[in-house]
Amino acid sequence: MEVTKKQNIIISNPETRDFLADAFYPEKAGKLPLVIFVHGYKGYKDWGAWNLMAEKFAEAGFFFVKFNFSHNGTTVEDPHNFADLEAFGNNNYSKELSDLGVVIDYFSEYDTIDEHKIILIGHSRGGGISIIKTYEDERINGLITLASVDSLDRFPKNEAFEQWKKSSVYFVTNGRTKQEMPHYYQFYEDYEKDIHRFDVERATEMAKAHFLIIHGTQDESVSVKNSEHLHILHPNSELYLIENADHTFGAKEPWEKSVLPNYLHTAVDECIQFIKEKIVSE
Repeated sequence: MEVTKKQNIIISNPETRDFLADAFYPEKAGKLPLVIFVHGYKGYKDWGAWNLMAEKFAEAGFFFVKFNFSHNGTTVEDPHNFADLEAFGNNNYSKELSDLGVVIDYFSEYDTIDEHKIILIGHSRGGGISIIKTYEDERINGLITLASVDSLDRFPKNEAFEQWKKSSVYFVTNGRTKQEMPHYYQFYEDYEKDIHRFDVERATEMAKAHFLIIHGTQDESVSVKNSEHLHILHPNSELYLIENADHTFGAKEPWEKSVLPNYLHTAVDECIQFIKEKIVSE
């Protein structure tokens, strides 16, 4: 099936700033389900094998969107690098939820979109954000998490927290780029101010969408126990564990092969089957 790609679409969010999105979709008549991919911490839309993943979803008959959060450290001019560490340091969950809402609004207006079939796929921290948005936005009727966290309270603890509060910034080294990436204390202040909104466990229990949870058993970044916990909180969800898969399901940056890594291929196949059975067939 022929796939159309529109990349680096500029999306404006008055509450944050401009950011970029990509759309991959098949050349065929009729309304298409809208599938939106939400990247995680230190992630971005062009990382690793995400473009190949997008093509696979489009070939399956979906309108697939991936985007950069406005404050993920990339810029409109340089979407492939963390060129704006100041923005990265000023990111927070309120901004990410706002950006995701703008993306849903923007693409659901397309004539080719079936507005009754909107699905979020969130990876890692993006899974937590997707769960909250699904609870908040009744337009979303499909939710898939990939290696998701089960809480957004992932801040420094004890002495490290007190030092962060005192100095207003702490740094995390990016293992790939070796950049020292700042996190300003406003991140925690934003979380604490709206702590009930950011309660992933509560949102998981309350979300009404069809829910698929995928996790690798050898995830080195987010324990598989996170997804098992989400499944317990939402008993009607489906839990699919991929034996020996890591946090990114075999993908890495850069990904120079022309095919998906095996574990990610398995995850995408499971996602496509789930969407077709639970949402498209309704």
